[in-house]
Amino acid sequence: MQVASITTPAAKMGGVDDIGRDSLPAGARAVVLVEGLSDQAAVEAVARQRGRDLAAEGVVVFPMGGATNIGRFLELLGPRGAGLTLTGLCDAGEEAYFRRTLERAGFGSPTTRAEMADLGFYVCDADLEDELIRSLGATDVERVIDAQGDLNAFRLLQQQPAQRGRSVEQHLRRFMGSGSGRKIRYASLLVDALDQARVPTPLTLLLEHI
Repeated sequence: MQVASITTPAAKMGGVDDIGRDSLPAGARAVVLVEGLSDQAAVEAVARQRGRDLAAEGVVVFPMGGATNIGRFLELLGPRGAGLTLTGLCDAGEEAYFRRTLERAGFGSPTTRAEMADLGFYVCDADLEDELIRSLGATDVERVIDAQGDLNAFRLLQQQPAQRGRSVEQHLRRFMGSGSGRKIRYASLLVDALDQARVPTPLTLLLEHI
């Protein structure tokens, strides 16, 4: 079974209301719901690192185009809709929202992260970029940036008045979020620089779940 990975946010696929089994690749059995393209890149990079072909397994990593779309996707793709196996990631700031939405969609009534994990949904502190930066370490992240020829740009960002008094990790997170396509590009690069033992726990547990 060959199932192509979806790389286009829902907003560019005709709208959230049009998403269902017919809009997914043939043979899809499970969907990993992530907020955006950088999260998708990280999940797929970890899978490759572990020798897994998610497409061949019928697993689609689906960027929702924003965390607040989770409710519609749970309804359209979950047991009340297409009946696919669903799992996903959320940022710490969206944790309470995800819990309420999972309950409304009939997935249970999770009140803790452990209970969310039992349902296949995992929380990143503070977000996936932050998890990757802490797992790799600031020094090694700077080495990755240097290898991409972006170190001068990073140093310039550190010198900005708004960055004074902030930690290197905060600088790195801000840097990843600035610049066209940088967040997506570095998601894969940071994963590739990690030893498997240092992959952030939410990513490890998600891939074990599927």
